[in-house]
Amino acid sequence: MKDFNGKTAFVTGAASGLGLAMARAFAARGMNVMLVDLNEDGLAAAAKSLRAAMNVEIDSIVCDVADADAMQRAADKTIERFGKVHVVCNNAGVALSGEPGTIPLKDWRWIVDINLMGVVHGVEIFTPLIQSHGEGGHFVNTASMAGHGASPGMSPYNATKFAVVGYSEGLRGELEPHNIGVSCLCPAWVKTNIHNTQQGKPSGGRPQDELDADPAYQNMSQIINSGLDANDVGEWVADCVEADRLHIFTHPDFKPFIDTRAESVATDYQAIIDDGRFAGK
Repeated sequence: MKDFNGKTAFVTGAASGLGLAMARAFAARGMNVMLVDLNEDGLAAAAKSLRAAMNVEIDSIVCDVADADAMQRAADKTIERFGKVHVVCNNAGVALSGEPGTIPLKDWRWIVDINLMGVVHGVEIFTPLIQSHGEGGHFVNTASMAGHGASPGMSPYNATKFAVVGYSEGLRGELEPHNIGVSCLCPAWVKTNIHNTQQGKPSGGRPQDELDADPAYQNMSQIINSGLDANDVGEWVADCVEADRLHIFTHPDFKPFIDTRAESVATDYQAIIDDGRFAGK
């Protein structure tokens, strides 16, 4: 997309963090914005702050992205309010850590329903709506650097973020003929509340005094709180949408992270080439 002025963005997970930052960046470029989040109080505060700062129309809807019917209602209300939607930021997400064999399946379903199916709901619902007005559009699907390389103890999170990367890469070619772009946001450390989201998992969160005494949790909190400012990332996202980039990376120093995985894949692929048993098959 090259022209944002007067168009509309729909942003999930918009009460804080990257969602609010993206909403702010698109509003600054002249877009009307529908803010979407499950946190009613945070959503109201976010909408109030944007209305005070931006000369565009800002509205909000409380919605659970894991609920397809709720997302459909949110889309219907957005069309009723603004007429059209052009940019959809499928950003809402949660984290989940744990060791194999100890993670309740209901927690697995929770993170998959939000991190992956929340993106699917946004794409499936809004694709025909964007196609219908013929003005083109763009999806921004939030993944993570964890969608390009796995870390021990974070397999559920890795699984959902790898899925969003693969899904976005497939969508790119499918939607391009319809003048709909696709970007996959893959940040590393950004100052957000992502490390605390697993407190809302179905099996229950940890007591605050336990978190305060956990060196691993405190270390993660320190790393995230020293990360990039979310507003800077929001501006970069808008720039990348304008440039029609597929992958939106945020940390130049993480390039070796990508290279290491690529080298590992290449090495294992070379093994079957060298073996030769399937040559010409």
